[in-house]
Amino acid sequence: MRICDLREKEVINIKDCCRLGCVCDVDIDCKSGCIVALIVPGPARFCFFGFEWEYVIPWKCICQIGPDIILVDIDPEKDRHKL
Repeated sequence: MRICDLREKEVINIKDCCRLGCVCDVDIDCKSGCIVALIVPGPARFCFFGFEWEYVIPWKCICQIGPDIILVDIDPEKDRHKL
């Protein structure tokens, strides 16, 4: 699977069945070359101009990657980072 394939998938939190959005970026460990976290933007402030915060989802919190969606198990308040 390529990173561009991850960007096309919707991320869903299994704790509350909430749609978080689509993957916009990944965090990679340069030494090992492994993906550390997926980054999903939060809701847009005004007409898609900028975001106030984003979800940083650790790789260990990913439950399953399917053909259309990625299921994650996170605490939305804890894994949300202000920009």
